[in-house]
Amino acid sequence: MLPHGINLATTRLVTIEITNDAKVDTKGLMKKCFLYSFSFGLTACILLFFSADFITYKLLHNKIPSFIFYIIALSLPFISMSSCLNGYFTALRKNGKNAIARVFEQLVKMVATIYLISLVMPNRIEYMCLALVLGEAISEIASFFFSFTLYVIQKRHYKSKNKNIVKTNYIKSIFEITLPVSITSYIRSGLASLKQLLIPLRLEKFGMSCNDAISTYGLINGMTMPVLMFPEVIINSFSGLLVPEFTYYYTKKDYARISFIISKIFRITLVFSIAIIGLFLFYSSKISFFIYNNYECAIYLKILCPLLLFMYLDSIVDNILKGLNEQLGVMKCNILDLFVSIFCIYFLLPIFGISGYIFVIFLSELLNSSISIIQLYRITHFKIDFMNWIFKPFGFVVFSYILTEFVVRASCNSPIDFILKILIFFGFYFLFLLFFKK
Repeated sequence: MLPHGINLATTRLVTIEITNDAKVDTKGLMKKCFLYSFSFGLTACILLFFSADFITYKLLHNKIPSFIFYIIALSLPFISMSSCLNGYFTALRKNGKNAIARVFEQLVKMVATIYLISLVMPNRIEYMCLALVLGEAISEIASFFFSFTLYVIQKRHYKSKNKNIVKTNYIKSIFEITLPVSITSYIRSGLASLKQLLIPLRLEKFGMSCNDAISTYGLINGMTMPVLMFPEVIINSFSGLLVPEFTYYYTKKDYARISFIISKIFRITLVFSIAIIGLFLFYSSKISFFIYNNYECAIYLKILCPLLLFMYLDSIVDNILKGLNEQLGVMKCNILDLFVSIFCIYFLLPIFGISGYIFVIFLSELLNSSISIIQLYRITHFKIDFMNWIFKPFGFVVFSYILTEFVVRASCNSPIDFILKILIFFGFYFLFLLFFKK
């Protein structure tokens, strides 16, 4: 029941108000955003509070005590309002404040959790759960008040240049963004849960034992995918800023600038993605060994790494579309992807087993990213330079690997040696990019 989309709504509406500075009223807008987020957070708090016993007794069979849910419920309004503040700082391009708030939250969580665990040790597991959940709740509440303090300070520094501020009723605008996103998010969450539950069950229909099905599923989703997606943190560091950036130019109707920025972002993302694909394609065995001390997920790293070209790009395209007020289209695409995936999981896994699941992963990622890119093309008509952004970088990756193997002949049995080898590999790659720059 948390207000999905309040972060996006705050970012978009604050950006629009700043763009149209002649009638800027961010103070009034933020009051409405706070009211909205607090109302939904409080509603979620009340619902969870009164359904805690039902969840504990009927769904979880008394595995954990109900007071755990009471503590979680109390933190929900603060989580909701923190999301609102996060959107505000993103709109102002002040992501440093979001980063500081996140670091502060993690520090409070560590200190509070360690202290609470030390108090209850060595009592029953229920008290350990209480310490963990309470530490999480304290950090969320502390993070909100810290972010709110930064907001108050920021608000003093930012003032409209125009004294004739036009008061606007923002509630309608907030609902127009958040309600479609919320509804589709709930649908997507339900479908995603169904998908995760179906996979091991349908693998069992193929003939695998329950343990083997769960183990193989865990090997791909729990070990391989996190490694493949870890480099995405570099893309995520700036992808959130695309929403206010594109909202700004969309409000200005500067479509030439929009196309130009899209081209630059696509080039950077594709060149980066291809470098990471080369890393996993050529060094998957070493990566698997140094991370997990075995070679089990090496084959899946090698098989799935070509999808990174679409996975990383899809994350970028989704944020661009949200900045262009196409967030509903993004969610519809995700829901369609889940429906197709569930259909294929249900019918293909009992026939083809884990090979069928690999096929579903490929189909899902290709479908999702293709629809998003087509949707973006219809709006902006941007151009992709296939030769310089895709074909040449792939060639550079192959030549970089050959040169690296020629220069570094050592077996690289230690993590330090392997990291140095990877740095040399990336060094050759980026030298090729610079030398053959268009």
